[in-house]
Amino acid sequence: MKPDQTRAPLYEAMKEHRANRVVPFDVPGHKGGRGNKKLTDFLGEACLKNDVNSMKPLDNLCHPVSVIKEAQAVAADAFGAENSIFIVNGATGAVQAMVMSVCKSGDKIILPRNVHRSAINALVVCGAVPVYVDPGVNNDLGIPLGMTVSAVEQAILANPDAKAVLVNNPTYYGICSDLKSITELAHRHGMKVLCDEAHGTHFYFGEGLPPSGMSCGADMAAVSVHKTGGSLTQSALLLLGKGVDPDYVRQIINLTQTTSASYLLMASLDLARQNLALNGKEFYAKTVEFADYARKEINAIGGYYAFGKELCDGGAFFAFDSTKLSVHTRAMGLAGIEVYDILRDEYGIQIEFGDIGNILAIITGGDRALEIERLLGALSEIKRLYGKSPVGLYDHEYINPIVEMSPQQAFYAEQETLPTEQTAGRICSEFVMCYPPGIPILAPGERITDDILRYIAFAKEKGCSLTGCRDMNVGRLQVVREV
Repeated sequence: MKPDQTRAPLYEAMKEHRANRVVPFDVPGHKGGRGNKKLTDFLGEACLKNDVNSMKPLDNLCHPVSVIKEAQAVAADAFGAENSIFIVNGATGAVQAMVMSVCKSGDKIILPRNVHRSAINALVVCGAVPVYVDPGVNNDLGIPLGMTVSAVEQAILANPDAKAVLVNNPTYYGICSDLKSITELAHRHGMKVLCDEAHGTHFYFGEGLPPSGMSCGADMAAVSVHKTGGSLTQSALLLLGKGVDPDYVRQIINLTQTTSASYLLMASLDLARQNLALNGKEFYAKTVEFADYARKEINAIGGYYAFGKELCDGGAFFAFDSTKLSVHTRAMGLAGIEVYDILRDEYGIQIEFGDIGNILAIITGGDRALEIERLLGALSEIKRLYGKSPVGLYDHEYINPIVEMSPQQAFYAEQETLPTEQTAGRICSEFVMCYPPGIPILAPGERITDDILRYIAFAKEKGCSLTGCRDMNVGRLQVVREV
């Protein structure tokens, strides 16, 4: 029988549990909020009363046999997957579960270098070896794009023993590779296809958007429902295609995921799926309408470039996610992070991120027209008040890595600490990245170059939030000790 998308099985079970007025002699210790009045006043009584622990009527995420199992089955149907698994550690947990489900120590995995740090973290944990495909680069925007089919084919032919190909769908900037062709290519060579769809929930429900991982026949997809799908922060789905053993994947997830899964997060996934299944088409049509309008108006300001489908070339920029409002800022003399800071500090507007040359505003159908106009007005004012010559700005976001060791080897190698400016030529043993978006500038096992050091210095100067390394100020780096 086809699952009923009007139902929300876990949510319904939690409502019934609340109505039964069960006396709680279990965790959590706040006892429905009575034990922490200030927290209850801050979050609300309903939130605290729904913050419950695993019990028979509410099932257990580590070993689902009833209402969680049913909720996951309804979600799988909504997303066109064979199975789905609720994740309470964000798409980070889902990406790591994908990689660790198909790769063991020493196995190769083909992936673009502009992956989220979660994918490389998985390689540190499981010992898999990356085969990086350098993404295309748009020289005008200075940003990494997607992988071309020919580049993936070249990597597959050179590494026929690789276990899987991981694809960003889309990138943080909204750029998509030819996922269907890459999937068919990988499958012909006996490799699994893993999709990082942290920013692609809407592909499953909107119209006129790039295709989703499951619709292209991918084996697994990590979907960060909280980003654009309406669930609570930190909640995600791991989607599984045909031929993927859900019980084995669940065992992999249970190696690292909490045994005390938040019912607030899981119920939010259940309700977000219900809402998207019933209203997603209209919700994302409104999203695209907002984003298209904003792109048009921003480009009319001058100095900015809100790019979109006009850049699609059938190759590394195969398709564009038109819900994304990605804006290039360098032509008016400001780094993206500078525009980000001015918007927040001077105009009270919080966007998703600003990097060296671009900003990204996340738009959904939950926004309001008045707020779109406020953003447009602020950007116009910023250009008038702060615009200047772009001379001296860094002109590219992506630097091709020189990989000397596997991430796991470098991360656990004998190390020494050096002033950052003295590390050129050495092998890095930790991460350095701007967050967001969390794409490493340096990852463990990569050779540090003068270009990378200039990039780091420029990012620090402009105010990027640099993370990933031991030294919180990025004044010193961990490098592999030379023998």
